[in-house]
Amino acid sequence: MTTTTTIRPLLPADEARWRVLFRAYRAFYELPESETVVSRAWGWLMDPRHECKALIAESNGAVLGFAHHRRFSSPYTGTTGLFLDDLFTDPAARGRGVGRALIGRLTEMAAAEGRSVVQWVTAEDNHQAQALYDTLAKRTNWVTYEAQPAER
Repeated sequence: MTTTTTIRPLLPADEARWRVLFRAYRAFYELPESETVVSRAWGWLMDPRHECKALIAESNGAVLGFAHHRRFSSPYTGTTGLFLDDLFTDPAARGRGVGRALIGRLTEMAAAEGRSVVQWVTAEDNHQAQALYDTLAKRTNWVTYEAQPAER
């Protein structure tokens, strides 16, 4: 039997499964457990005015993964793009094209919206993800920095 992966927007009915996947995503990156963060992210994704949006990959009624994304403007190029913040596939569904389908949908959205790029970062040691990304996109030479806000 052939299974088809459908990519669609996250819906309120997806909350329980999204929470399971998002907790697993956070655990993968060794982030501390925090229901406050999980609930905050869910609230952002359900708020139509918030910049963060989400796509879901579904097959035979089962949610297998997600892609959190947002639009951004790049003054130095004078263009706009889509930024992929978080991509996660249920470990049991890896290797079935879920991540590829989610990124493919983002590139379709970018084209339809006249955006110049879909951009994302990944952990330097996430070699499994990079094996996929190297088939879908050009690795850049940009280095990411993070600074803490100044104390008041």
